[in-house]
Amino acid sequence: MRSPYGKFHCAIIMDGNGRWAEMRGLPRIVGHQRGAEAVRTAVEAAPAVGITDLTLYAFSSDNWKRPAAEVSALMKLLALYLESEAAACARKGVRLSVIGRRDRLSTDLRNLIEDSERLTAPGESVHVRLAIDYSSRDSLLRAAAACSGHELTRESLSAHLPAPDVDLLIRTAGEQRLSDFLLWECAYAEFVFTDRMWPDFSAEDLRAATDLFHSRSRRFGGLPLYTLQAGDHHEASRS
Repeated sequence: MRSPYGKFHCAIIMDGNGRWAEMRGLPRIVGHQRGAEAVRTAVEAAPAVGITDLTLYAFSSDNWKRPAAEVSALMKLLALYLESEAAACARKGVRLSVIGRRDRLSTDLRNLIEDSERLTAPGESVHVRLAIDYSSRDSLLRAAAACSGHELTRESLSAHLPAPDVDLLIRTAGEQRLSDFLLWECAYAEFVFTDRMWPDFSAEDLRAATDLFHSRSRRFGGLPLYTLQAGDHHEASRS
């Protein structure tokens, strides 16, 4: 099923897994497990609403501050996700990439990431980027360093960043901040904040967010087309 809209890049801050579990008297890891199921739902629903690039905030560089047991469980869950989903993604034309640091990940997880990226590289349906050990500020510093000795422009800096400009940014669980996620790439993104916890985020929620996105007028600092047309007509009537 093709989307009636144009193609675009959607980024999601998948928030609320731990709170979802705590509200139900469950261990926090159960919320993360349900969150992994919501990832599968979003990836499967993305092409139908026109999403060709989907970037998901899975684990930030600041998340290392969490309790060691929770971090360990999250890393195991990430490994299980890659093991279980890579082959299915390859069959469905989904390309998987991981953005962020890798030097602090285990050797086994790094190998899984590389295997998943290699297996799914031919995918053209949707490019899913998982942000793991990711910090946008650190990414910007690395991009600026890569431009050292060359002219630093918006274009040259963007070329060294791991994701394209974002069109739609969704954050779940009621929070309304970027949390060091794709700061440069979100310069002209439309934001949609929802109270829905990530484990409960459905294909219908994704469609509703994209419908809201497409209902907005994106001017990128300019004026709406109808305003420009009205102004041109007014000037012509005076000449």
